[in-house]
Amino acid sequence: MATIKDIGVGAAFNIVTATIFLLIFAFLRLQPINDRIFFPKWYLKGMRDSPSSAGAAVTKYVNLNVRSYLKFLSWMPAALKMPEEELIEHAGLDSVVYLRIYLTGLKIFVPITILAFAVLVPVNWTNDTLDDLKVVHSDIDNLSISNIPHGSKRFIAHLVMAYVFTFWTCYVLKNEYERVATMRLRFLASEKRRPDQFTVLVRNIPPDPDESVSELVEHFFLVNHPDHYLKHQTVYNANKLADLVEKKKKMRNWLDYYQNKLERKSKRPTTKTGFLGCFGSEVDAIDHCKSEIEKIGKEGS
Repeated sequence: MATIKDIGVGAAFNIVTATIFLLIFAFLRLQPINDRIFFPKWYLKGMRDSPSSAGAAVTKYVNLNVRSYLKFLSWMPAALKMPEEELIEHAGLDSVVYLRIYLTGLKIFVPITILAFAVLVPVNWTNDTLDDLKVVHSDIDNLSISNIPHGSKRFIAHLVMAYVFTFWTCYVLKNEYERVATMRLRFLASEKRRPDQFTVLVRNIPPDPDESVSELVEHFFLVNHPDHYLKHQTVYNANKLADLVEKKKKMRNWLDYYQNKLERKSKRPTTKTGFLGCFGSEVDAIDHCKSEIEKIGKEGS
């Protein structure tokens, strides 16, 4: 059962947290060491030089200009006023889509909030159901649907508003998806052609006893997409192979160590087969390393 105080505490916590993250972002954005992270498009176009390439050692990593910290939010009004085409050219398509996410949220929730306060709040508030039931409740509960008695015709208002809210949300999302999709297609059409724009990733290829994975992929696309298929590149998960290579490298180092030890002392060294060579049965170290290297070679073949 929430009270106005609880809602106020939650709102204050969210506002303070958002302010802290905004200040952290503003501080990191102004540091020369992070310049390439926040302005990659300008570096690719040659429109910006790294501030850490010149100046004193401290200024290469920390921004000592106090005025820049006082105007750390000056870019926000400029970004909101800038036309979308110019903003795409300036900061990239992702920045425009990111701003439109916030605008979409405002388009959805501002009208819904106004309708809810204009229609649903009076419908709920003008009932005395919770007072008549003599249950423990707060003033916030009087604004909710729980203050409407069972079987009341006032539920029709909630039902109608549910359809209105759903229709409005779907309508706004549909328009925004169409707009963003159009922007993305125009952006891709204006960019230079890259191989990744014409590449698809194929996973979970079923095994075939008569063909290798590479032959199976090529055969599939030549049969089903002969006019669009150019070539393919098979990529394997080589993590296990990399582990075997690293393990074999370590065993070869141990083999060289034990062979050098044998040449110096003329006595065959021994080791234990257990954890860290401290436990287990004692065996000839050179023969053990050779057998382990041979075993690893069979696993990797």
